[in-house]
Amino acid sequence: MTGAVATPDAVEDLLRELAPQVLGIVVRRYGDFDVAEDAVQEALIAAATHWARDGVPENPRGWLLQTAGRKLTDIHRSEQARRRRERSATADDVPEVSDTDDTLRLLFLCCHPALTPASAVALTLRAVGGLTTAEIARAFLVPEATMAQRISRAKGTVAGETFGMPGADERAQRLQAVLKVLYLVFNEGYAATAGDELVRVDLATEAIRLTRVLAAALPGDAEVAGLLALMLLTDARRPARTGPAGELVPLAEQDRSLWNREQVAEGVVLVTRAMAGGVVGEYQLQAAIAAAHDTAPSAEQTDWRQVLGLYELLARLVDSPVVALNRAVAAAMVDGPAAGLVLLEPLDEQLVGSYRLDAVRGHLYEMQGDDERAAEHFARAARRTTSLPEQRYLAGKAASRRR
Repeated sequence: MTGAVATPDAVEDLLRELAPQVLGIVVRRYGDFDVAEDAVQEALIAAATHWARDGVPENPRGWLLQTAGRKLTDIHRSEQARRRRERSATADDVPEVSDTDDTLRLLFLCCHPALTPASAVALTLRAVGGLTTAEIARAFLVPEATMAQRISRAKGTVAGETFGMPGADERAQRLQAVLKVLYLVFNEGYAATAGDELVRVDLATEAIRLTRVLAAALPGDAEVAGLLALMLLTDARRPARTGPAGELVPLAEQDRSLWNREQVAEGVVLVTRAMAGGVVGEYQLQAAIAAAHDTAPSAEQTDWRQVLGLYELLARLVDSPVVALNRAVAAAMVDGPAAGLVLLEPLDEQLVGSYRLDAVRGHLYEMQGDDERAAEHFARAARRTTSLPEQRYLAGKAASRRR
């Protein structure tokens, strides 16, 4: 018996939500990540065809589990393991488990500390996010074959690992890896590092969805709440970040009436509650900075002293040249561009070849009225960035300072 016929987009959304749940169950039952992932992918392909034509079944998760079980049976039959596997892959044996728990276990497995950040991001998007290898390859502008090899190696690395939540001693370390991976996925979606698009909405949206899953499973974790708040507060500005032709619009020039106020409100509540707990982490501080920008009526009314104070706290927690770069901008807004330029000097060795350092220097020299130096740094930044929208914006800034 089937339900109402759904649109292709509705089917795709449902499959993306169910994919990690089903894969988590299958991996936990069979213990073979690689084979389980192949079986679930085949089940998802079958569902996309059948559900769009015949309607979504009343128990879509059970349908996927049943289909994946059949695929596993076929796979193991070809490997001469029919008798051992068929009994546990029957259609009537649909386990009762917590969807959130299995998604969380799968997320922690994909963010295993033995994996490099790049491999963990790719595996997470493939196994938990439900993106195809081709979609992930396009998002990171690498050939599909290269991404397939990266994912295959990652699956091989975690193949022998126990499918379950890590013990108490390891959990804190692993959770930091999970948060870092989700943060990287969101950043690549919100500000693509290369290509002709400034924003990759699918990646940013998927990062928010997965972080919501994590926050629902760990409601008492202030850093998880902080990361979700940071994503919501940052993504809220997305409608105003590009102009009609896809051109970059900097924060100070954005039409704030276009910002998603529901996301801003949710993010502010989340970060306020998270920071009330006493111990403050890096994602909470970043979210607080984002909240200071999002709640300011205009760029001119931003509480830059508060922003600077938050960056100074963040710099004590995180030894990051990017944090130092942003701190310099905040210092320039409070104490003048000369103060910001002084803070940039130690970053020359840490950010060699970085377009961001040149872009910030160009901005501060522009504030100082030194058009010649501003144009020089804007032009250098434009040559160094691999993002076409940023390249066009920075080249335009350089040209405007030379007039």
